[in-house]
Amino acid sequence: MYDLDRPVFVASGEAQAQQVRAFLRASGILSKTRGESIRHVHGLFVGDLGAVEILVSEADEEEARRLLQSVEAGEFHLDEDVDTDS
Repeated sequence: MYDLDRPVFVASGEAQAQQVRAFLRASGILSKTRGESIRHVHGLFVGDLGAVEILVSEADEEEARRLLQSVEAGEFHLDEDVDTDS
């Protein structure tokens, strides 16, 4: 098992962190979160208190960054053969 210790994204709260993790998981990339513990207690985010780092393995770091950059640039799209009706 790889160590999940390479930060690739800083989310603004738990909801965004889980969305990013789901996106990476759908692309075959395992991840975990690291962030302020107050988010687990109160479920809120205020400035840096809600910052949540997304961590991946060294082996997946380059691909994760590439995928996240493609989303940021608006270049990401679903393959034509993906069924989006279900």
